[in-house]
Amino acid sequence: MRIGFVGWRGMVGSVLMQRMLEEGDFDLIDPVFFSTSSIGGKAPAIGKSPAIGKEQSTLQDAHDPKAFAGLDAIITCQGGDWTNAMFAQLRATGWDGYWIDAASTLRMKDDAVIILDPVNRAVIDAALARGVKNYIGGNCTVSLMVMAMAGLLQNDLVEWMTCMTYQAASGAGAQNMRELLQQMGEAHLAAKTLLDDPASSILDIDREVAGVLRTERFPTEHSGVPLACSLIPWIDQDLGNGMSREEWK
Repeated sequence: MRIGFVGWRGMVGSVLMQRMLEEGDFDLIDPVFFSTSSIGGKAPAIGKSPAIGKEQSTLQDAHDPKAFAGLDAIITCQGGDWTNAMFAQLRATGWDGYWIDAASTLRMKDDAVIILDPVNRAVIDAALARGVKNYIGGNCTVSLMVMAMAGLLQNDLVEWMTCMTYQAASGAGAQNMRELLQQMGEAHLAAKTLLDDPASSILDIDREVAGVLRTERFPTEHSGVPLACSLIPWIDQDLGNGMSREEWK
């Protein structure tokens, strides 16, 4: 089975790769690795038949629909923007393989099934039997909550529940995690002289840190605003009804 991997170097993709290597999953498939930024670079030499043909020895163009021809399945952790850009294009070419996606873009589509096999394995098996080709990962908060309470729900022992969560920088991907560490470094650097002086005032330290957060040099390319020493109360898209898309999910 030839399976394409997109977004395999990001946070979610890296965890998936590590788990598949540990479980020996790559011994059962012929993976083809794609990239949005390192096209033509060297691909990982793993799989049932590693480095057979150019498409398996080098990174393929994740924005070229033709590069996906002949794949039995695509596993993408690249995010919703890539799904929005490529899914319809690929289906329009006649590609009819399995689409397995960590992003929420297709989650509510009628021709997609949310996959959480410890909870809904029977639903997944039934969908496979019906010929469903789109399988989408669930919201992380809901997935963890349902996995913990699946038995109670199945036995009709839960009348209602509510949950509150706080998104970590990792939820936005590897680049946001890197940027958070850069922000932390800038904040520490701004206050280092005062921190090294035991007699310094904590108010002065606070003032220095708050000041550097407001400077133009402070790294906010990915998060948009300072996250270090702060928090962002509103993330994802504004749905126009007083709710963000993350809240809706």
